[in-house]
Amino acid sequence: MKLFLVPTPIGNLEDITFRAIRTLKEVSLILCEDTRTSLPLLKHYDIHTPLQSHHLFNEHETLNNVIQRLKAGENIALITDAGTPAISDPGFLLVRECIKENIEVECLPGATAFVPALVDSGFACEKFCFEGFLPHKKGRQSRLNELKDEKRTIIFYESPFRVGKLLAELQDTFGDDRKVCVSREISKKFEQHIRGTLKDIALKYKDKEVKGEVVVVLSAIDKEEKEKKISTNKYKNLE
Repeated sequence: MKLFLVPTPIGNLEDITFRAIRTLKEVSLILCEDTRTSLPLLKHYDIHTPLQSHHLFNEHETLNNVIQRLKAGENIALITDAGTPAISDPGFLLVRECIKENIEVECLPGATAFVPALVDSGFACEKFCFEGFLPHKKGRQSRLNELKDEKRTIIFYESPFRVGKLLAELQDTFGDDRKVCVSREISKKFEQHIRGTLKDIALKYKDKEVKGEVVVVLSAIDKEEKEKKISTNKYKNLE
């Protein structure tokens, strides 16, 4: 008995491993967020394994049944609409319960949106902070304030309908001159990476709707900005 976490393409259908395809064919059940989204991928690779809905709004209800099937000896795969399960998608709850029940869990390597966005940004990659989606309302600004002193490159996921709002909030929090890269449609035909200062990019996306999920990469604080911040803090302490 084993739970497999299988990454699926975030755009181009070719972005899937041979191992992932074999696993999806061999398991007895595939858990997916939306069968309508997953079926085209499975059909493309001639995968006929039964599907069961498992998403953010029903994972508590389906959890016990899945655990019982695993304990009965079945191998089950978990996929999401795109990318790696549990990375800003359902998966954590099921993995935690499997570990608690001594059920083996195996996560296959594969597609996830933030890695190509980080690398394509041109910002420092050796250390970074992945924030995923910020809270929509409560705690949103508090979390941004907590990140003001973060010295690593910061990565956010955002809905295309709220990317303008996020960039304006980042500008207010981190200042006009911090560099940012907005990536969208990663691995698709119209993949795009827009780079610049927060002031310029926030203005570009003000009141603008875009298509596709968005990854926003905020550069680490640079030496000049860091020295300016230290100087400002010293001045405040003298007052």
